[in-house]
Amino acid sequence: MSNLTILRNYALKDPATLPSSILFSHTETSLTIYDTFPKSLFHFLLLPRIVAPLEANELSSLRTLLRSDKTRAKQVISALNDDAQSLRKEIEEEMVKRYGFKWGIWAGFHAVPSMQHIHLHVLSADMCSEKMKNKKHYNSFHPKIGFFLDIDEVLSWFDAEDSYYARMAKLDPKPYEALLKEDLSCFHCDTRVKNMPTLKAHLQEEWDKQAAREKAKLERKRKFEEKLEDSNQDAPKKQKPEPEEA
Repeated sequence: MSNLTILRNYALKDPATLPSSILFSHTETSLTIYDTFPKSLFHFLLLPRIVAPLEANELSSLRTLLRSDKTRAKQVISALNDDAQSLRKEIEEEMVKRYGFKWGIWAGFHAVPSMQHIHLHVLSADMCSEKMKNKKHYNSFHPKIGFFLDIDEVLSWFDAEDSYYARMAKLDPKPYEALLKEDLSCFHCDTRVKNMPTLKAHLQEEWDKQAAREKAKLERKRKFEEKLEDSNQDAPKKQKPEPEEA
């Protein structure tokens, strides 16, 4: 099976035939699969299933979808957004289980995809993964550069003027691909770094600091709630007035 078309093949299949190592969940209209090369601690792909009236060709990429029927394109992306919201909640629950706190989650498309069949990336906002190895990997998910298109931004195109929608829907690869060559910079603090090892160490430090802050915040909240509970228990209970004798 070609890596280029593997997502399309998944979208054509009965979800029940996909192994649990690939499939996370599914609905009548979408599949959620694990990203084989996760760029963050949590990284999933949301794919629209190829079911009538949708056809494989129009779902080849975000670009082909936006150039097809506009109403149907909005329905497809809106449905992906709904499923992404549910996925966010599941990721947040797992964050708390594994790490004791929750942090940001991104959901968006690559302006120029590397694989056929439109897919929405849903990943935790950390990029602390051993699979994130080079500048292209990093810049393709950097939330401020512009190659990674937040799903809310894409949905806003449908409510804009027709001329603006048409311009954005072109998704001309050339200017977007140039963004992948931008200098490396931390998405947290905009610090510029010279190479990937330095960047990865910096990102890990940023995440560690965030984890410490969030855990300290939760601990303060826990202690406050304990004090509040203790004070409520120590407070004298009001006695009910005895009924007056007739």
